[in-house]
This record gives sequence, structure tokens and C-alpha cells, in this order.
Amino acid sequence: MRKRGSVLPMKATLHVTIVAALPFLVACQAKPNAESVSAAPESTIKQVNDFWFSGAELCRYDLKQSRYGQIHPGHAEFIFVTEPFDLQGQVKSDRGGAGSVPILKLNALRTFNTGLYSYRTMLSTFTPIEPLDAPHALKETFSVQDWCGQVFTQINRHGSDWRIQSFSYFQSEGDGDSKLPNEDAWLEEELFTAVRLNPASLPMGKFQMMPSQMFFRFIHQDPTVFAAEGSLTKQGEQLTYTVTYPDLSRKLTITFDEAFPYIIRSWSEGNERSGLSTTATLTHREMNVNYWELNRPKQASLRKDLGLDPVPN
Repeated sequence: MRKRGSVLPMKATLHVTIVAALPFLVACQAKPNAESVSAAPESTIKQVNDFWFSGAELCRYDLKQSRYGQIHPGHAEFIFVTEPFDLQGQVKSDRGGAGSVPILKLNALRTFNTGLYSYRTMLSTFTPIEPLDAPHALKETFSVQDWCGQVFTQINRHGSDWRIQSFSYFQSEGDGDSKLPNEDAWLEEELFTAVRLNPASLPMGKFQMMPSQMFFRFIHQDPTVFAAEGSLTKQGEQLTYTVTYPDLSRKLTITFDEAFPYIIRSWSEGNERSGLSTTATLTHREMNVNYWELNRPKQASLRKDLGLDPVPN
């Protein structure tokens, strides 16, 4: 595997909005019951640079995923890693420098079995670390592999539009290439990178957002934007961000540490109409891992440190 390009020289240009003296802005004592809070914590420039440019973070979650009206056990992985992103080609830049911006990439994987056969899903979200480079994620890809076939979706931001390309083995879905006005709407998956970079950027109140690509694939509908509402609650030393879609009966919750680096401890999603549900709870985490260099057979034992070997599926 090719070693990723360094973006360390670019970190001096970072201008994250900060209150440097405070690790968080939520000044309230822990209470037994969750309480609403009006402000999310903010990151400092030094925190972001020192943490996210020192190596990849690998997180492993216990997963309970619904499919075909049943709950199936499995596991999920979040791989957060920085890399230079070429703005013109909207791909990883081989060399960085002019024409590229530093991004935080989330590779989110899910693995679960449905009876005899297995499912694998992977989603990649590319979010600029510097908000001035772009206010939202610039690109997203999503794929599902199961024993019946493969489907794939790619979303790119182009000016005021999203370009959505989709490919499927289903005749009714086939291949598609369309544009959708983004109107400053969010992608649901970029909420996870927003939590890790700067929770103060999470949208509150009413806003527009495109739900999860996994949601659209599993209900066999084309991606589009819906009205959403965001809120934040605090319990102990953790915050929970909740998004609801009134028109979908869908809810997403993300629970994370209130202190930097805002580790995501769990998340859940549910849809009353479709019956889709997901719960994921953090079990293992490793930081500063150059995983792309750990590709020898003798290094396979490192998977045990992340709870990946042996695995039930």
C-alpha cells in the first residue's frame, strides 16, 4: 500500500474558530439525568494539529444491525485519518501542496451476517479540516457487498450542486448520474467528522440534511434532502447529539466525550416506518497507527488488539 502524503507543512494555515482557554463551553456540573445544552465544545488550533496529524485513529464497535425484520450482531470500524485532498479531481493528492487542502477522512465499515450470508458496507467521508476551505464535506462514497451483488454511490460537491452517481445490480435501480441542489444542506455522515473536529459546528435547530446512504440503499430509494432538527444533551462527561427527521420518523444519536478529542462512544439510528435500526458501542480504540505500513503476515496478530481477530463474521 502506498504511504499517504504528508500534510504537516499545511497545518500552519489552519484557522479553526477557537476559545483557546476553554476545553469546552458547556459549563455545567454532571447530573444523573440528561439535560439540554445550548453550546457544543470547540477545538483549539493546537489540539487539532497535535492530535489529528500524528497518525490514524482506529475504533472498533460492537454492532447490532437490523435487516429483513431481524437484528443481526456484527462489528463496525471507524478509521479517521488525515490526507491531502485534490480539489480539482476530488481525490487524494499524491503530493499535497498547491491545489489541495488537508482533510479528515472517515472510513466507516460494517460487517454482519444475515442468516447464511454476509454483508459488508463501507462509507468514506472527506471533510476539510479548515472550514474556510469548504463548509461541508466535499465527497462521499458508499458501497454494499453481499452474496447477491454490489451497489455503489458517489457524491461530489460541485458549486451549488451535488453530483450523485449510483451503480446497482438491481434492474429497477440500474446506473444513475444526477444533480441535486445542495442548498448548504448537510450530509448525515459528515456529522461524525464534525464531532471529532469541532462539535461547535454541529447544526442546531432546524436545517436541511441528506440522510445516511445506507438508509437509502436499504429502502431502495434515490438520495435526496429532508428537513431535520438537531439538539444536544449532556449526561456526566458525555454529550449526545440527536438528529430527527419529522417527515421520515428517523432519528440518529451520536454520544461522544465532552472533552477533546471528542471520542465517539456510541451511535444509534432508527426508522419507525422502515423498521431499520442500528446500535454501535465502542469496544477498542488505538491512536497514532500507521496501519498502511503494517501489512506483513506477522503483523496480523495486531488485529487482536482491536478485537478483530477472531471475529464472528
